[in-house]
Amino acid sequence: MEVQSNDEQCFRQVYRSFFPMLLRVVYHITNNEDMAEEICQEAFIRFYDKAMTFPSEDDAKYWLIRVAKNLAINQVKRRARELGMVEKLKKLPQTPQQDGVQKLLEKEATEEVRKAIADLPEKFRLVIVMKEYTDMDYKQIGQALHISVSNVKVRAFRARKMLEAALRRSRE
Repeated sequence: MEVQSNDEQCFRQVYRSFFPMLLRVVYHITNNEDMAEEICQEAFIRFYDKAMTFPSEDDAKYWLIRVAKNLAINQVKRRARELGMVEKLKKLPQTPQQDGVQKLLEKEATEEVRKAIADLPEKFRLVIVMKEYTDMDYKQIGQALHISVSNVKVRAFRARKMLEAALRRSRE
């Protein structure tokens, strides 16, 4: 039976048939139930948005597994990088400072970050502000900006790299 991914009836059938299996696969990659569910939802969104035709339900299932697996692996890698950065920050030497001096340094650092964010190109600034200063996830940001979730992730990554470079330059 041919499967059209954006046909509502076909989509519902594929979703009912394969979501539980897909969730198990992704859960075993991420070891996080919430993350696994979000990744599976993203895979099905991509499935529907692509408007593809599959020769059979099995072909649709294999496509979904491949997409969900790749999303899960990317998420695990991203999480590992984020945890690595947190660990690096924890290992930075802490120098005891007077309260007033510490507050002044924190204020200067905050102003430095605000200025660096303000200097970002608008498309990157919007994504980084929405990600870092609101409780919005990538999907919500994508919906708000009318761009794909993967585009949100790319822009967030590039914005962080630009901020790092700007902050590095300002300290030199």
